[in-house]
Amino acid sequence: MKNKLLKKKIIFFDADGTLWYPIKTKHTILPHWLYLDKSIKDYHPHLMLIPGTVNTLRRLKKMGIITVILSTHPHEKDEAYKRIDKKVKHFNLGEFFTEVHATREYHESKGEYIIEILKRLNIPKTKAIMIGDNYKWDYKPARSVGVDALLVESDYMKKDKRLKTIKKLYDIFNY
Repeated sequence: MKNKLLKKKIIFFDADGTLWYPIKTKHTILPHWLYLDKSIKDYHPHLMLIPGTVNTLRRLKKMGIITVILSTHPHEKDEAYKRIDKKVKHFNLGEFFTEVHATREYHESKGEYIIEILKRLNIPKTKAIMIGDNYKWDYKPARSVGVDALLVESDYMKKDKRLKTIKKLYDIFNY
């Protein structure tokens, strides 16, 4: 089977639950619980990169594929960007991403960002893919604007036979 990833020019990644997750719960419950816990002031020590993330991103960079983070944040725009940038720096991932965006807290926001970025970079929708961990926040917004999508399987997002899923991030190379 021919690798469809080789036909892509840009990959949009969700962050929480896709690139990193809470150490305590991993992929068993939605990762945003960590940010709602008022007893946790600095959440960075409670997060870990999902195994294989750096190797996956390194390989994509060598392939010349543009990578962009689209992470939904409930905070005001400036604060949301500070928080996502701090996480990217915490994990030393900056070299792998062309752009990092804190999308707004409504389901269509990621789709709007995808369209804006594709237009600005003059990349057709067929050359893009969104990879995330949540149907409503990642998969559906991409598909609703005509962009391919994959979900990383998790306990909180049970496998749905209608959706394209991968078990681990590195599995995108078998897509």
